[in-house]
Amino acid sequence: MNVQHILINDSNSEHRELSIYRTGTVNRIRLQDKTYTTYNSLAIDAHDYAAFFHYGIADALNKLPFLSENNNGLDSWDEAFLHNSSLKSMIGIIDKRITAIHPENKETILLGWQDQPLRLAYLREIDPTKFLAFLALLKQFIEESEAQGCDLEFIL
Repeated sequence: MNVQHILINDSNSEHRELSIYRTGTVNRIRLQDKTYTTYNSLAIDAHDYAAFFHYGIADALNKLPFLSENNNGLDSWDEAFLHNSSLKSMIGIIDKRITAIHPENKETILLGWQDQPLRLAYLREIDPTKFLAFLALLKQFIEESEAQGCDLEFIL
C-alpha cells in the first residue's frame, strides 16, 4: 500500500492546525503560592518539542519526581510540576543527554501516522544544532528558577 509522506513545515498554517503539531511551555512558578502565578515562561516550539522526545530528554527526566495528573511524569498532552529541590538534578540529566546529540547529524523523524481516509505518515526534520541552542536556554531557565527558589511547570 502506498503511504503519502508529509514533512511538517512550521510556516504552513495547515500543518500548524494538525493535532500532531505540538508545542509546549515551561513556566516558572512556586508550588507553595496560594494563587497560581507564573513568574516567567519559556516557549517550546514544535521543532524543539519533537526533538525533546526524540532525543529521549523527556524519558531521561522522568527519573525525577514530577507531579502530574496522570502520574506519567513528563508526557505529551500533559502538565507536570517539578519542585525546586530537583532542579540541579534536572540540569545534570540534561547535560548527560546532550553528549549523545551530534550537531552534524540532521534527522527526519516520524511524528505519527494515520490509515484512514488516506494512509499518511507525518515527518519532521530535526536540526540538532537548533535543539542544542534550545537546551542551553532551558538550562539557563532552570538555573535561574533554582536560584530564585521557584519550581517548574511543564505544559506539553
